[in-house]
Amino acid sequence: MTAAHCISSSRTYQVVLGEHDRSMAEGREQIVPINKGDIFVHEGWKSSSVSNGNDIALIKLSRVALLNDEVQLACLPPAGELLPNQYPCYISGWGRLTTGGSLPDVLQQALLPVADHTTCSQRDWWGSTVKTSMVCAGGDTKAGCNGDSGGPLNCQGGDGRWYVTRHRQLCLLSGLQRPQEADRVHPRLRLQRLGQQCEYRRAR
Repeated sequence: MTAAHCISSSRTYQVVLGEHDRSMAEGREQIVPINKGDIFVHEGWKSSSVSNGNDIALIKLSRVALLNDEVQLACLPPAGELLPNQYPCYISGWGRLTTGGSLPDVLQQALLPVADHTTCSQRDWWGSTVKTSMVCAGGDTKAGCNGDSGGPLNCQGGDGRWYVTRHRQLCLLSGLQRPQEADRVHPRLRLQRLGQQCEYRRAR
């Protein structure tokens, strides 16, 4: 699962599972090529109208992932599930460390509490820009930034399992009140046998 705005029909893609430090080969990475016809961008996505949502795409791996200490599964949340205000979730990625700053080699993660729709849609937050089909998270000193697009927002459920809610990039300065907005996993999106999704985990 990734962001639709990260996908270009002119590019060829591969997925690297178990990546941690991009500056070196650590020996546990799994490089999986992606077939051109195995990327499914949401039919309602329009790059000219980002605020309409639907910024989601599914990628089918060309072979099965090998599960180990670096590669584990995360579940998809039930359709229509709404997380309560301040629910703890975690973002991870290799996005910029500051606005306009450098990209890290090592996978980063940060706590981004969920902000409910009532809070996030206040005029001094995102107002009418945020839709009920979106999830807001963050608003503290940590945020995702350019390069984190399409990465996971992982939330641990009451059953102890991890659930992945994708986030999209809105680069924020530390300490701003407004959180990131993200498209919720679209309830109409169906793909046979897509019950779980691999996540990147910080292994060290």
